[in-house]
Amino acid sequence: MTYPQAKDQVSIETLRKIAQEHGFLMRPQDEHGYLAVVRAAQESVEFVDRMSDFVDPRLIPGAAASQVARTYTLPPTSENPLNAWSHRTHIKAPNNGDITESLAGRTVAIKDNTSVAGVPTTGGTHPFYLCKDMPVPIPDVDAPVVSRILEAGAVITGTSTCENYCLSAMSCTSATGPVDNPWLRGYSAGGSSSGSAALIAINVAAKWCESRGLPVEYLGEGVDFATGADQGGSIRVPAAYCGIYGLKPTHGLVPYTGIMSLFPIIDHYGPMAASVRDTALLLAVLAGYDGFDPRMTPETPLRTAVPQYHALLDDEITARVTAGTWTPTTAARGLRIGVLKEAFEIAGLNVEVASTIRSAASRFDRLGATVAEVSIPLHLAAPHIFTAATRAYMADTLLYRQGSSTASSLPFPFPGVPAPSPDQSWYENMTASNPLVVGALLSSEFLRDRSRYAESVRDKAVRHVHELRTAYDEALRKFDVLIMPATPTVAPRHMPTNMGIGEKAEFLLANTLNTLPFNITGHPALVMPVGWGQVEGGDGGGKARLPVGMQIVGRKWDEQTIFLAAAAWEVGGLGLDNE
Repeated sequence: MTYPQAKDQVSIETLRKIAQEHGFLMRPQDEHGYLAVVRAAQESVEFVDRMSDFVDPRLIPGAAASQVARTYTLPPTSENPLNAWSHRTHIKAPNNGDITESLAGRTVAIKDNTSVAGVPTTGGTHPFYLCKDMPVPIPDVDAPVVSRILEAGAVITGTSTCENYCLSAMSCTSATGPVDNPWLRGYSAGGSSSGSAALIAINVAAKWCESRGLPVEYLGEGVDFATGADQGGSIRVPAAYCGIYGLKPTHGLVPYTGIMSLFPIIDHYGPMAASVRDTALLLAVLAGYDGFDPRMTPETPLRTAVPQYHALLDDEITARVTAGTWTPTTAARGLRIGVLKEAFEIAGLNVEVASTIRSAASRFDRLGATVAEVSIPLHLAAPHIFTAATRAYMADTLLYRQGSSTASSLPFPFPGVPAPSPDQSWYENMTASNPLVVGALLSSEFLRDRSRYAESVRDKAVRHVHELRTAYDEALRKFDVLIMPATPTVAPRHMPTNMGIGEKAEFLLANTLNTLPFNITGHPALVMPVGWGQVEGGDGGGKARLPVGMQIVGRKWDEQTIFLAAAAWEVGGLGLDNE
């Protein structure tokens, strides 16, 4: 077969420059031979570049579904007062034999970093930073998690607002503006899955107020469930701030195919809901091998073997009820609860938050569990290990190679037009709204310069990831779960506009010190509400309070024990009732 000639073929001069940059010179008699080798490789790339694209048919909405055109709208402010919705839609699976009905009629919001065919995906940033020739990127394919939600009978009612490039743990950097906390306007809903948490909390807050005879503020339409992505706490921080439940599953349990990535070893996708059982139910829908995602391992269950987490929880509760032990003094009998000492030593931990989590630990004791403190000194070094293991290549994944993973794996990059390169307008916008994005670009380019830091430095960091993972594993041999504060404080006010770049960067990530360690180790972690804490700034006459979240960490692939521990704790009363 004759291959068409490539444009701008590589030249000997180009190869000489490349060789010199890598510390060697080609001998003159070798140059034409190497030129032929590189031109052959270039020829193959040019050939493939001219081929028609391929999209795996498993990712395309089914023929019956495609007969119903998917439409979307931008919700007006009057219907979206919290700015929690990115786009509104109404998508449900066709009535056929593939529907399982486990989520029948329940409403779900999909985080706006996830491909939903026919609905824009913005990742919280301006669309013109994501595609050159289109007003907004609209995928033609569904992420597997979206297909699974629809197959379970749910109705997707929209996509939820997220932080700019999903790179913030607050809720103030989205291109569409801040997402307000449903419990107190002007305060953070957490990030980056801000809208997802807020949309669930709309219904939670309304129910809470109604039960107390308090007025219910109109906050727009909420949802029963939402999805979130979590690379440092982006499910768990919003869950803590908004008083809902959010699970970062074991790394590789839920497929990340078709979802905007920050870096593969920290990418997690999981459920957000208004109760422990609903969180378990949505996890059972989302989890399982998809045949695409290289984050998955031989331990990832096939879809047919995914534990039915909600049913397992029901069975365990039923067994304890039958035995007469599902009571306020015995519900947690047999559970071993480790209170992580170093999690109470993080910077900025509020005294009231710490006290609330200590009280939650004491409740486990009253419920019959064995409770003891456990020390893992390396926990405090986790932010440094996290950064050293991920930062050098994060900008490459985030800005240039979305959908790719590692050179040694075979992911399925979703099709789309190339994103334009950053320019001055991009810099000015990101500096004003989310300097973490510019910081990621600059630090990535600096840190991956091998003349400064050899690849062995990142290799060393990854070995320390394994050390940290082993440290948690050792603790989890002695305990069934570890508990700790999810965040140092309750939700703060939105970021002041007059902060400097360094202050902004610290503000946007300082609440992840207890969440990000488990992104690099891959352990599952659930956040649940366990009480209330006073806000800073004196709002409400100094009496305004916001939810406090407790994080429960378990063994890898053992989400069911986390759910049991959370459910047992609530036998003593719901956290939001702990006023």
